[in-house]
Amino acid sequence: MGENGTCLKFHSPLAPLMEEFLKEKRACGYRYDRGSLFLQSLDRFLLSEGLSTLELPRLMVDRWTAKKAHERPTNQAARVAYVREFARFLVRHDHDAFIPPNRVCPLIRPDFAPYIFSLAEIREILQAADKTRPDRNSRLQHIIFPEIVRVLYGCGLRAGEARKLTVGDVNLAEGILHIRKGKFRKDRLVPVAPSLLDRLRRYAARMGERSSRSVFFPAPQGGAYSATALYGRFRILLRVAKIPHAGRGKGPRLHDLRHTFAMHRLVGWYREGVDLSAKLPVLAAYMGHTSLEGTQRYLHLIADLFPQITARQEAIFGSVIPTGGEA
Repeated sequence: MGENGTCLKFHSPLAPLMEEFLKEKRACGYRYDRGSLFLQSLDRFLLSEGLSTLELPRLMVDRWTAKKAHERPTNQAARVAYVREFARFLVRHDHDAFIPPNRVCPLIRPDFAPYIFSLAEIREILQAADKTRPDRNSRLQHIIFPEIVRVLYGCGLRAGEARKLTVGDVNLAEGILHIRKGKFRKDRLVPVAPSLLDRLRRYAARMGERSSRSVFFPAPQGGAYSATALYGRFRILLRVAKIPHAGRGKGPRLHDLRHTFAMHRLVGWYREGVDLSAKLPVLAAYMGHTSLEGTQRYLHLIADLFPQITARQEAIFGSVIPTGGEA
């Protein structure tokens, strides 16, 4: 299965091995959606090159990983990384395969700093969402987008988690979202704040009776919104809210609503006088992080953006910023 649930088929001589490779990845807990699409592209390329044996020759690998015209370095690097993983799989199963080195292409990528929206900017985004109007291609978007944006920020969900929620995943009686097969295919339960829960109940009433398998925030065709469609709508909201955008991949990104949720929650706890480091396991579980390392980087952001918070916390509780882990 590829992104959006599409079924992938391979046709080159390596097709059975590609299928086994995907099964192995998913058995380890990876969705591997993007990787499967790259693998399908490699499969088509090998067919066009006339591959007839169960091997992955260096010449074909070099041709497939060569930079395309106008291709971003990050995309080329991704192709190299995915073919490297597949080549290693082939070698482990006693097939000849060329494993490209780590730096086939120069990739300069500074540490990415997420955009943290201010409370005023969040208000502007929500007001922009509330101004959404229906159109002939999306008659319900004025009902759907104000709520999906609030769920993304108010619950800190990943965009893929929010857009794939079903009616059965949203427990309006108890105020719990059931996130199924999130990142690394982990399930988790996410409590919803009372004010947001009231909105979701009103939203569900407006949407009418639906089966438990229906998408909670449906696209015009009834399925889940694509990542591209959701990102496009988010860009419109930023424009209406008059929040500058530096371009695709530079932010603010839709995923920055999740980062903003985490930072605002930590700032809220700080104002309540609690030990931020003691709250990390709570935040990690709520956001679906596999370890504390992913959550600890928010403390580093706190140190950069709000040095006064770090100073006060360390004076009361000791060191806030953990050594090691992800920045």
